[in-house]
Amino acid sequence: MAACVQDPGRLRDLAERIRARALSPVDLVQNYLDRIEVVQPLVEPWRQVDAERALATADERARQAADGQFLGPLHGLPFGVKDIIDVEGLPTRCNCRALEDCAPAAADAEVVLALKAAGAIVLGKLHTTEFAYFDPSPARNPYNPAHTPGGSSSGSGAAVAAGTVPMALGTQTLASLNRPAAYCGIAAFKPSTRSISGYGVRPLAPSFDTVGFYGWSVDDAVYAYEALMPPGRSPIDMSPALGKARVVFIEDELIDDMSADMQSAHLAMLEAFEAAGHPVARLPSPFPFKRLVELHRHIMSYEAGRALAHLLDYPPDTVGERIRSLIAEGQGRSTETYLVERAEVMKYQKTFFETFERTDVFLWPATPGPAPKGIGWTGEPKYIAPWTVLGGPIATLPAGMPIPLSPAAGQKAQFHQRAEVLSRLRASL
Repeated sequence: MAACVQDPGRLRDLAERIRARALSPVDLVQNYLDRIEVVQPLVEPWRQVDAERALATADERARQAADGQFLGPLHGLPFGVKDIIDVEGLPTRCNCRALEDCAPAAADAEVVLALKAAGAIVLGKLHTTEFAYFDPSPARNPYNPAHTPGGSSSGSGAAVAAGTVPMALGTQTLASLNRPAAYCGIAAFKPSTRSISGYGVRPLAPSFDTVGFYGWSVDDAVYAYEALMPPGRSPIDMSPALGKARVVFIEDELIDDMSADMQSAHLAMLEAFEAAGHPVARLPSPFPFKRLVELHRHIMSYEAGRALAHLLDYPPDTVGERIRSLIAEGQGRSTETYLVERAEVMKYQKTFFETFERTDVFLWPATPGPAPKGIGWTGEPKYIAPWTVLGGPIATLPAGMPIPLSPAAGQKAQFHQRAEVLSRLRASL
């Protein structure tokens, strides 16, 4: 129901108000805690709220602000953490019954540590599908609790959309950041694959596992990402020489099953770009995207079969059937075939980005349609899968359109940081 949806606030605005001492971090954190009390029984995005410690940290950030001491661009801003990511003092249960009584993490994941260093405050842990795969969490869609919020970062997407936190950490191995954002009507930013440290994050398939960010808008998600950059370095290049964004819509049979509503929304997005003066081209992929989906499945299952093999030591009733089946499937794949398929992926990556060397933005629907009814299925992931395999950054606009950004051929450093187009999109849309 729409009553569960609420704008949690803009990160830049909140940060500026804290810096101007017009907003207390304590009041801000308490506001979100009050919102959680209202929303949690209906949507259930939170696995564990660390209220006492969050308020204590907020009080410390308030005292620092009063003294003119600011740790970084996220000073005093709370965030939620997907429950496959370690937070010191809190258990990492991965929505798995086998880990229900696990000990609290002894240290923060590196990404959590970096956000804390930038001044952010951990509000708690957010629900995830089991080990970031398909067995669903209790989280529901804030627009209608009878529908899925997507997965695997189900709690992260729902928490932001419900107004309980202004930013949240998620991860993506298949479509786990961008699909929940599309279903929940918010924004997500998946950086280039593995460009953020995965230390302290439970693995599923290391070739694809990537930490990313949720916010109400693309600007919020990117602002959180920017906060992790070293001083004096930003992933956003605002050079006027870049001119208008060059936009390409890839035509591929993979998305032939788009719903009529999604087709209309996608056409409207293309027209909006054209009206804003961005050159838009409709071009075929140099290879079938269906093959990328197949390769993703094979590689993911192989790696999950090794990364999660220890789960088979637990009683069968404590580990979900879907994750057990994935592990078994992966263990049945040979290393020789895996290496051949990895090489095939690299070939496709090279071919794609050389073909579209001068493209800034690829416009593509995030899902075939709206969030499915029921929470037993997290929705169709195949629309995002090819872009995850290609490895570049992907932003999901609240309209439900992910925007993979391409690198210039041969510029590996820019490949990991290139997000300049997002700033133009904010102005255009």
